[in-house]
Amino acid sequence: MTNIPETGRTPRVQIRLVVIQILVLSLLGTLGGRLWYLQIREGAEYAKEASGNHVQQVVEPAVRGSILDARGVAIADNETRLVVSASRTDLLKMRDDGKAVLTKLAGVLGMAPEDVMQKVRLCDAKTPQPCWNGSPYQPIPITDEATPKQALQIRERSEDFPGITAEPEAVRRYPSPGGANTSQVLGYLSPVTDDEITKAQDTDSPYLRSDQVGRSGLERQYDKMLRGKAGVTRYEVDNLGRVIGEAEADAAEPGSALVTSIDSRVQRVAEFELNDAMKIARQQFDKITGENYKADSGAVVVMEAKTGRVVAMASAPTYDPNVWVGGISAKDYRQLTGKNSDYPLLNRAIQGQSAPGSTFKVVSTAAAVEAGYEWDGGYPCTSSYSVGGQVFKNFEGESFGPISLGRALEVSCDTVFYGLADREWKRDGGINPKKGEPKDYFYKAAHQFGLGKETGVDLPNEVTGRVPDRQWKESYWKANKDGWCKTGKKDGSYVEKIAYENCLEGNKMREGDSINYSIGQGDTLVTPIQEAVIYGALANGGTMYTPTIGKAIVSADGKSVKEIKPKAQGRLPVNQATIKGMDAALEGVVTRGTAAWKFGGWPQDEIPLHAKTGTAEVYGKQTTSWLATYSKDYTIVMTIAQAGTGSGASGEAVRHIYNALYGVSADGAINKKNALLPTPQKGLPKVRTDGTIKSPKVAKDPAKEQRASQEGPAEQDEQLPGATTATATATNRDTRRRRRARGSRRMLT
Repeated sequence: MTNIPETGRTPRVQIRLVVIQILVLSLLGTLGGRLWYLQIREGAEYAKEASGNHVQQVVEPAVRGSILDARGVAIADNETRLVVSASRTDLLKMRDDGKAVLTKLAGVLGMAPEDVMQKVRLCDAKTPQPCWNGSPYQPIPITDEATPKQALQIRERSEDFPGITAEPEAVRRYPSPGGANTSQVLGYLSPVTDDEITKAQDTDSPYLRSDQVGRSGLERQYDKMLRGKAGVTRYEVDNLGRVIGEAEADAAEPGSALVTSIDSRVQRVAEFELNDAMKIARQQFDKITGENYKADSGAVVVMEAKTGRVVAMASAPTYDPNVWVGGISAKDYRQLTGKNSDYPLLNRAIQGQSAPGSTFKVVSTAAAVEAGYEWDGGYPCTSSYSVGGQVFKNFEGESFGPISLGRALEVSCDTVFYGLADREWKRDGGINPKKGEPKDYFYKAAHQFGLGKETGVDLPNEVTGRVPDRQWKESYWKANKDGWCKTGKKDGSYVEKIAYENCLEGNKMREGDSINYSIGQGDTLVTPIQEAVIYGALANGGTMYTPTIGKAIVSADGKSVKEIKPKAQGRLPVNQATIKGMDAALEGVVTRGTAAWKFGGWPQDEIPLHAKTGTAEVYGKQTTSWLATYSKDYTIVMTIAQAGTGSGASGEAVRHIYNALYGVSADGAINKKNALLPTPQKGLPKVRTDGTIKSPKVAKDPAKEQRASQEGPAEQDEQLPGATTATATATNRDTRRRRRARGSRRMLT
């Protein structure tokens, strides 16, 4: 019979109880240790984090820094306006998602209900503009043009407009001094997106949900400096959300001012002359089609030859940058981006690319010298040049007999360059060169002149242009071969024949390719800013500068000034003798060459000008006008698409810009009092500690014969005679906004 302890427990049961006791004690020990760790060792840290659950943040957006021209005149700044905003979060709590409130709001604001609804919808891949691309948790602006009466209606009937606010706010404005809107250079702002907030959260410049960020132009390029730092006030609240005290506050830091090299007076002249040249071109007839020239787009760049600083940059068609302020309407967005808009958002000075025509001949001349051809050699300038069964004609069939390279530049003789390029093509082995044999002087020269790559201008989205060398032809052929082979026909139309030839040997450098290339035709593409860099280098003796618009970053109190120095990026691949020869030839273009008829009476002895005209042919379109010029101080390049010859369409406009710069009247007399900028400006405007600006001394505005009005105080609205209605409307609208804002502040305080 088994002995059972008095407790009634078997040894097995006792062992189990001991194990359980050990486990319980272990768990209690672990729990106690964890409590000690949390409450004693890390207690202070967790208490601090827990307190954060009862802290609410109120964000005060920083005042965005101004963008100033070289004299200190604001071309982008801020003003107080009455902004009506909607809280999407509050609207979505309503049964109808706030449709009734927004419809009622539209009636007060005099807007269409549909336009108001579109303002508050969120942007995504399927939702077209206009829409809200910022955070869905921040107030969404409906309009920044509310009148005091409208704002008071909303505020006094707040029960009828839940989720709607009407408050004075500082918003961006683009004052367009004198009518020079500089729109593509300045760019525009829009709300920060959640994706941008996430990407920037671990950087030294994180975004807040209230931030507006630059989307193009200088606003984007210098966004970090202009944006400043938002102020954040943290309030302690109880469980019911009632404020019980202020935890801490970080004051807002206004953004720095960007001083640019743009002179708004020169800018308005450049914009006016470009638009006027396009209007005049549309009144002329294309000799080939018998139709009026379309002159549908263009650009002009005015750049300091010895620094690369951009004094003016205009692109047409243009637009009023103020349309983006407070959110863009569906109508305005369609006008800027629709198929019939001519895409005014493009900055054609850095994004417009086309064949350069004869302005490219300075590159071909340098290549010929590098290849061993003598400058003063006698090169036949015949009326045409034949290769096999194809005839390449000189412009208008001109013939000058044997001439030098300099004279070929001066009279722009195509056949001289045809012959030189053809000889080099043959020396390189023709259509089937041996590996490593081609010297490709003409193509290498283009790369050495900086073509086929970005200039590095301080604006976003610059395009590279194109140098159609052997590497490009090979890659382009691989990408398009299947399509060419599918559509090409040996005996088809012109386009089908070209496709057939490209299918067979589109990857090879053909004789006709090199001949066309030598005069800036074929597949070669350049931008106006690239041309400005090249001709600026010819003006200063061979140094290519990186073009810049930003001149200095100045803190809001004026105490910190960080100058943006000019930067050389290389030298032209030619010796001083060749530069001197080109310089003389390009001066001859003005005095007795292809541009002489537009520059007659110019004071050449006192202010020597140099130029190269270009008329680029584009398949299926009218010819593109190019005119590249320089003086000892400035480089001016103008191009107008579908406008005819280089001098014919652009010559007079470029002449007028030089007139304004140097104070030259129509009869060639120089009046320094009327000169806008006879020498590049070296000083910087001074930002005082109170934010006001002291401008350096500069020359006065041009007189009426310079086709510009006398300039008044910086705050005065100016209008250049003949400026577009859109520009005048924008200027007048700015005046009304300022007056309305002043009135709104009085009524709402």
